[in-house]
Amino acid sequence: MLDLAFKLFDRLKSRSNSPASPLISSDRSQSAANRLLIFTRYPVPGKAKTRLVPALGAEGAALLQRQMTEHTLRQISPIAQSTRYTPEIWYAATSEANELQQIKNWLGSEWLYFPQIEGDLGIKLTAAFHNAFAQGAKKVVAIGTDCPGLDADRIVQAYAQLDSHDLVLGKAADGGYYLIGINRLIPELFEGITWGTSEVLQQTVTVAQSLNLNIAYLDELSDIDYPEDLPIWHRAKAKNAPLSVIIPAVNEGRSIQSALQDLQQACNEEPIEILVIDGKSEDDTIAQVQALEIPVISAPRNRAIQMNLGAQLATGENLLFLHADTRLPTGFLALVRQTLAQPGTIAGAFQLHIDGQGTGLRLVEWGVNQRSHLLQMPYGDQAIFLKASTFYDMGGFAELPIMEDFEFVLRLRPQGKIRIAPAAVVTSGRRWQKLGVLKTTLINQAMIAGYFAGVERDRLANWYRGQG
Repeated sequence: MLDLAFKLFDRLKSRSNSPASPLISSDRSQSAANRLLIFTRYPVPGKAKTRLVPALGAEGAALLQRQMTEHTLRQISPIAQSTRYTPEIWYAATSEANELQQIKNWLGSEWLYFPQIEGDLGIKLTAAFHNAFAQGAKKVVAIGTDCPGLDADRIVQAYAQLDSHDLVLGKAADGGYYLIGINRLIPELFEGITWGTSEVLQQTVTVAQSLNLNIAYLDELSDIDYPEDLPIWHRAKAKNAPLSVIIPAVNEGRSIQSALQDLQQACNEEPIEILVIDGKSEDDTIAQVQALEIPVISAPRNRAIQMNLGAQLATGENLLFLHADTRLPTGFLALVRQTLAQPGTIAGAFQLHIDGQGTGLRLVEWGVNQRSHLLQMPYGDQAIFLKASTFYDMGGFAELPIMEDFEFVLRLRPQGKIRIAPAAVVTSGRRWQKLGVLKTTLINQAMIAGYFAGVERDRLANWYRGQG
């Protein structure tokens, strides 16, 4: 395998002489004796974190890949800024044109970039370590970007261990390793390993012992590889924004762009994360969102599933769930903070204003706002918000076909106060105008009665949509 890896690497280097496919960025020195190899890939839907696609969808898994790579680079920033270390980014190369430039546009041009060679992980690692030692490195450590608990301190510890050990391994909870470091090229460590299995660490240790290598171990950490690992990411991910606004959408092309433009204006004052989770829209919803360069993730057409998916991908300290036809009030970010900061508060929402004229709509607003204040029972069209940690602890929305917001608020109430912020969202009055105020009110009340009476949730959904 070693000869194959070196041949492939030499071929790669010969190609790199062409300006169209540079092997390495010239923006950073390679003089440091301590080399850090960071393995990642450009987040292309369908090619990134594919084992998470069943839970997150292709776009969601790619977005998570992006987030985790950025998280890893933030975690190692003390190393990246030190002249004692040279970080290198080894990216999974494809045939896509201008791929390296896309990665530089994403992560910045200050890194050294190498395309991974063809072959299994063992071949890729062998080539990367060979390159580092051939350029004079004395200690080389390799990591991936799917271990959110890995930080600069552990990596520095790994280099220190290589003063007295031949090999250092960071144990992963799934039986692999999240870090490997050596002080000379030992290609046997990467041969005959069944990559992607729970045997990787033990097989590597067995090879090392057969070579009489002195092994050091770092603390065990968890990788994010499967849907059941996502809670680890929730706990560890950096809070990049004070608020994540999660918008479930289905065929909202006529209204969503103006709502998103309002949110983008708010982002000018302070960064706000915006995530649109599309439920298989058949109009131009996706195109309108993409035109504003806002992430749009595909999901099944179910509001609870859409919102839960958005929450899994969100990186904000607080979460706000916004209907696509609803506009937030001016200064909503400060109102969210002030509301959640009040003692004993578990969640919040806004007062309701329905877009449209007429005494009937004003009476409905009055009733909704009285119910929300007195009974602590806001509904989803009032933009429910809460801390991200609270949402995860509560287990998110029950994946019901309807009334997921009602059920969630019922579970929240025993946990603390649900406060109503002193400002109103403006929601579309189209349903009220289409069916009439009285009929819409009666339908809503019948839904609540049916919920408490134990009517099957699918039947309630059909009633509400006029199908039963």
